[in-house]
Amino acid sequence: MHTMWKGSISFGLVNVPVKMFAATEDKDVKFRYLHSECNTPVKNIRTCPTCDREIEWGEVVKGYEYQSGQFIVFSDEEFEKIAPQNTKTIDIQSFVDLQDIDPIYFNKSYYLAPQDTGNKAYALLRRAIAETGKIAIAKMIIRSSQQLAVLRTFGDVIVMETIFYPEEVRAASQIPSVPTDVELDEREVNMAKQLIGSLVTEFVPEQYTNEYRAAILDVIQKKVEGEEITLAAEPKRDEIHDLMKALQASLNVTRGDEAERPVAVGETRAGDGLTLVDGGGDAAPESKPKRRRRKTAE
Repeated sequence: MHTMWKGSISFGLVNVPVKMFAATEDKDVKFRYLHSECNTPVKNIRTCPTCDREIEWGEVVKGYEYQSGQFIVFSDEEFEKIAPQNTKTIDIQSFVDLQDIDPIYFNKSYYLAPQDTGNKAYALLRRAIAETGKIAIAKMIIRSSQQLAVLRTFGDVIVMETIFYPEEVRAASQIPSVPTDVELDEREVNMAKQLIGSLVTEFVPEQYTNEYRAAILDVIQKKVEGEEITLAAEPKRDEIHDLMKALQASLNVTRGDEAERPVAVGETRAGDGLTLVDGGGDAAPESKPKRRRRKTAE
């Protein structure tokens, strides 16, 4: 695993020498842009529309657009003057409870491992964090940028999570059309709670897979082997406008009662998952939900 950064954790007067490693990796299937006539990879070329020519990287500078078409240009020397001092230190500011930080603030995860001389200090900090149940709030410099972060334990490893600053998280109040004063039927609320309770389980990450990525890789392999590609049929969706019936149908599924149950709006059958979408609106007075029997697997 590649070492991304070396420095130390500053914990009061204690310094813990550490190395940093990326804890996650992007598993998306990467595609390249090709010329459709000859399948040659397309080059990205920097051009100046005013000078009407290709330019070298050395001719590029950074500029801030303060008005449309108006820029303030910064030199490398100016960036160096205002850049925070690169101390190679993760400075712990305080300790808080994990539940005090909403997950919306979390950004990227890194593993921290001790350097050759830091085993005892690392083990001390790891045990203190684990036994107090607290997480550390810290600041550090990564690539000339000041990062806010938290330190916590994950098994035998200290993990650093970079987190967003408050001004980087958009206010939820800016989201339009969010219902705030909707009257709810208590029977529907209780049934929804029952549905949640019936789906409660222990989180086992290995149970969840990226079906789309697997499908892409499968198609790639078939194309390499020259096989014909067929499109998967879309799941059939029957409409039910009665929310109570949709909830009851969902509870029937979780209880294993599959016989002659109504099928909820937007219900899908991928694996053991269940999707419910309220169709909205009122059904016609005489309309009745369609029923269908599920065929027993042979």
